[in-house]
Amino acid sequence: MNPVSRSVIPLTLALAAVASTAACTTGTAGPNGSPGAASTAGTGQIPGMPDPAAEPAPGVTAAILFDLGPIVTDTGGFTLYRYDKDTVNPPKSNCTETCSRTWIPAKADGDLVVTGIDRALVGTVTRDDGTDQVTLAGWPLYRNAKDAMPGNTGGQGVDDAWFPVKPDGTKVLLTADTWQADDLGL
Repeated sequence: MNPVSRSVIPLTLALAAVASTAACTTGTAGPNGSPGAASTAGTGQIPGMPDPAAEPAPGVTAAILFDLGPIVTDTGGFTLYRYDKDTVNPPKSNCTETCSRTWIPAKADGDLVVTGIDRALVGTVTRDDGTDQVTLAGWPLYRNAKDAMPGNTGGQGVDDAWFPVKPDGTKVLLTADTWQADDLGL
C-alpha cells in the first residue's frame, strides 16, 4: 500500500463515522437541548443542538465573565441587569413602556430554572402590565436588547443606573480584572 492511500483511509473512516452519527439523529433539540421528534432536514440546524430560534426556559444561571467576574445570566446565557430606580422591599419594577423595550423584563413563566444561585434569593414580581418578572434578592431582572449575544455586557453602567447583577443580588460596579489596562500600559 502506498503512503497516500494510508492517509486517505483514516479520513474516509472519520467521514463515515460523522455521516452515520448524523443519520442516527432525527429530532430537533428543544430549549433544554434534548432531542425532539421533528426532523431537522432542510432547516440548517445542527442535529442535537438547541434551536437558536427557541426561547430559553425562564430562569437564572450563575456565570463568570473574564472582565466582570461572577454575574447572573438567563438560561440562554444573556447577561441580566438590575435597575437602581426599582424597589426591593417590596419588589417593584419602575421600567415600563418605552424603557421595557430596551430593558426586557426577565420572564417568570412556569417553573424557573435556577443554576448556581441560592434558590431562596430568587423570586418573582407582578409587573404593572400583569406579567411576572424574575427577581434576585428582591431586584427585578432585565436583559438589555442591545446585547447581541450571550456574554455581552453593553448595559454596564448605562445612565448610572443599570448594572449586571451578581449571584447574591448585588450589582457589578467595576471590572474584576483591573490589571488588564495597567499591565499593558493602556
